[in-house]
Amino acid sequence: MATKLPSLTSSSTANSPEYSERSIRVLKGLEPVKQRPGMYTRTDNPLHIIQEVLDNSADEALAGYGKKLKVTLHVDGSVSVDDDGRGIPFGMHPEEKAPVVELVFTRLHAGGKFDKGKGGAYSFSGGLHGVGVSVTNALSTRLEVTSYREGMVARLAFSGGDVVEALVVRKADASAAGDRKSGTSVRAWPDAKYFESSVLPMAELTHLLRSKAVLMPGVTVTLTNEKTKDVQTWLYKGGLRDYLMQTLNGDLVIPMFEGDGFADASHDSFAEGEGASWCVAFTEDGQPVRESYVNLIPTSAGGTHESGLRDGLFTAVKSFIELHSLLPKGVKLLPEDVFARASYVLSAKVLDPQFQGQIKERLNSRDAVRLVSSYVRPALELWLNQHVDYGKKLAELAIRAAQTRQKAGQKVEKRKGSGVAVLPGKLTDCESKDLAHNEVFLVEGDSAGGSAKMGRNKESQAILPLRGKVLNTWEVERDRLFANTEIHDIAVAIGVDPHGPGDTPDMTGLRYGKVCILSDADVDGSHIQVLLLTLFFRHFPKLIETGHVYVARPPLFRVDAPARGKKPASKAYALDDGELTAILDKLRKEGVREGSWSISRFKGLGEMNAEQLWETTLNPDTRRLLPVQLGNQSFVQTESLITKLMGKGEAAARRELMELHGDAVEIDI
Repeated sequence: MATKLPSLTSSSTANSPEYSERSIRVLKGLEPVKQRPGMYTRTDNPLHIIQEVLDNSADEALAGYGKKLKVTLHVDGSVSVDDDGRGIPFGMHPEEKAPVVELVFTRLHAGGKFDKGKGGAYSFSGGLHGVGVSVTNALSTRLEVTSYREGMVARLAFSGGDVVEALVVRKADASAAGDRKSGTSVRAWPDAKYFESSVLPMAELTHLLRSKAVLMPGVTVTLTNEKTKDVQTWLYKGGLRDYLMQTLNGDLVIPMFEGDGFADASHDSFAEGEGASWCVAFTEDGQPVRESYVNLIPTSAGGTHESGLRDGLFTAVKSFIELHSLLPKGVKLLPEDVFARASYVLSAKVLDPQFQGQIKERLNSRDAVRLVSSYVRPALELWLNQHVDYGKKLAELAIRAAQTRQKAGQKVEKRKGSGVAVLPGKLTDCESKDLAHNEVFLVEGDSAGGSAKMGRNKESQAILPLRGKVLNTWEVERDRLFANTEIHDIAVAIGVDPHGPGDTPDMTGLRYGKVCILSDADVDGSHIQVLLLTLFFRHFPKLIETGHVYVARPPLFRVDAPARGKKPASKAYALDDGELTAILDKLRKEGVREGSWSISRFKGLGEMNAEQLWETTLNPDTRRLLPVQLGNQSFVQTESLITKLMGKGEAAARRELMELHGDAVEIDI
């Protein structure tokens, strides 16, 4: 007997919660942080909210003010950070009519680091998102601030982000304990309810403080633990070389290569002071040490500045090898051959860095690739040609890595045997047989596929265009999969048969190290992306488990800016509205006249020409490519969630899911 659904009349909704104008909440002040702390900071432990305070003190030292930075772990669980910088201003803000020090700790997007023009308080800084210490305040049961400047001392205290002890200003007393000429002292009691563990990871904290000392030669960094009475002090004068030497394992192939380069006022592409310092070591064995920083902020997930270092190293070594005719016949050198045994510490200075997320683990500024590479490449080329014997040793190391890689690729090819299925005719394959280097892009539509074919790197990138929407395979039996032409072509091109989560499939036929889903940046593109992810999760789970599936993120906007001063006309790409706003803000700061730029919105990948598609989506140094992972959820939990989303008989569950999480959805109209 069929079940009749109730009609959506007033009688059926009489007991439903009211949805009216009163239902809409506007979160004010620091409420968004308390409601969704994970959007603003790491919630596994409070280290990142302490780092936000630390970064502010480090920015003072980076700007040339202050020579001391002290962190104290108190017995009561609080943490204090003291510096001898300029002190946070505590006068009334001319527009907001509130003390500036109060605004800094209670308002999101309030700070002294947005003013990047000449005469701004900070030329270079890591704290650019304007949410830093206000997040620390919101997630602390108590926070006390004392600012010393201009012969005065100002103090106020907060609880859960609200002022509980109003600002008190007094004259500084040279004889009073703790009073000093200038600086800031912040003491915070992190609120345990926002964190999985309230314990600070000492190894991470120690490493962070030590690296700050390395990156700020001449600045004394101290860590005091009141419980253990332990005091550690770091003061480096030798900089990056000493630090890397102390951290490194394994024997050096050549002496360490270190250097720096920064733009001057006459540079036509970069702002005065932008550039990088680096120290690179090559070893035969041992675990490589790789650390990078942007304006003293540790970028644990790397980013475009690391891509610039990699590009500079590769180009210089390749140029040396070609100049001295060292490359054996049949060997093709790739960037990872040079980079595989490289250890490095890289410290970049970028005027207006764009980070991925609030915790700034990865740098996304595209210009940073060119910035770092343009200084590293000529410096290494000169060094190698001044030390030819060392250059030949480094060349030998890279060539050996290339030969090992190519042999491994040939072994995989032999194991495939002669029973390989005929590859789909619409697949434009790559030339290389090296599994680790090869990529296949599953591209939405023939027109986008055409641009991708012309713009790709033929050596390592293959293109498989897909027509229309892919079949929803969540409830399709495995033996019926190949009835669908698109899915048959995907499976044959990849070289792995469909399988289940408990199976042990033969992965020796895998033809690409990266299987990349490339669809439009609109709603239809997202739908195709979901359908392909469903296919891989249901019928190719080992590809996800072993890290072979990726999602490419093409931009939605292109901004063309006119020439200004010595800077030529330029173009920039934005992933979404947020990045578009950031690009336009940067142009305004550079003095570009309002409205003199043009903004293009890509309706689809097919609108991009080959050069644009390469630059934004295919080039490994500048693209956004996200690995597909299960994250913290188990396979069973993920399976249950996808069943709700993709199952044919799950309309009620989908409705419930949308009601619960509908407010988190961004709509593209």
